Amino acid sequence: MLQRVAIYCKENKPRTAESVNRLVEGFYRRGIRVFLHQKTVAGEACSTKEPFERFTDLGGLKELPDLVLSVGGDGTFLDTMLKVRDFGIPIAGVNTGRMGFLANITEDEIDHSIGLLSKGEYQVIERSLLEIRKPADIFDPGDSTALNEVTIQKADPSMITIHVHVDGAFLNTYWSDGLIVSTATGSTAYNLAVGGPILSPEDESIIISPISPHNLTIRPIVISGESILRMVVEGRSNEYVATCDFRSRRLPFSEEIIISRSDDKLKTVMLKGIDFYSTLRNKLMWGADRRN
Repeated sequence: MLQRVAIYCKENKPRTAESVNRLVEGFYRRGIRVFLHQKTVAGEACSTKEPFERFTDLGGLKELPDLVLSVGGDGTFLDTMLKVRDFGIPIAGVNTGRMGFLANITEDEIDHSIGLLSKGEYQVIERSLLEIRKPADIFDPGDSTALNEVTIQKADPSMITIHVHVDGAFLNTYWSDGLIVSTATGSTAYNLAVGGPILSPEDESIIISPISPHNLTIRPIVISGESILRMVVEGRSNEYVATCDFRSRRLPFSEEIIISRSDDKLKTVMLKGIDFYSTLRNKLMWGADRRN
């Protein structure tokens, strides 16, 4: 049974603060201890008299929480992932943003969700992560891991040329604005916007999707999650942009990139009564008929 939860958010919006307050009060009513991240400005207006504890790093807590709640949008969830990944603690997302594929608990469902979480009525789904192996530590140490995608993009208006090798075998040369290398989780993010396929969250495959390819016969491809990708980039300027979820870095064309699946996985929460396919139908309005 749930005994301790940690809450993380990075926004100071009224609706986000209200959601955090409802979570704090709801968990305390059920006798569950609550930890609030220092950046979480909400919580002070809670009516509960029980003191919640502040933390800056999960590793500094005497007892680790059983669950971490990310309150905000999918961007907040990605930020939370970096703080939780190494501890193996499941993350549940409360959506106060827009689309919310990762943060799939809506504000209207908070009270009901607290009850399900408290009773352990949820499924833990392990999601694959991608890692930029080379250049090493191009972001802060340990931050070269992506839950959604790694991208290679042009740094100026000119197209770039990307030579892609999979496990040492030449795949293709892409003339495009860039490439998206996506996990199954990221298949409903940037990959979806460029027409890439949707994979279920448990799938360990890797998707390669071009961004505005010059050759219209080029299509996204799904490869084994065991694959190692090597990319060499060329262009008319001096550099390109590499991204890892919400982090970005300019690199010289002389710097190749090697990407593979991370050895780690991220544990996420799917509440009882909610599944990935119902989320797809609701978020993408599949089957909706405006005539009705």
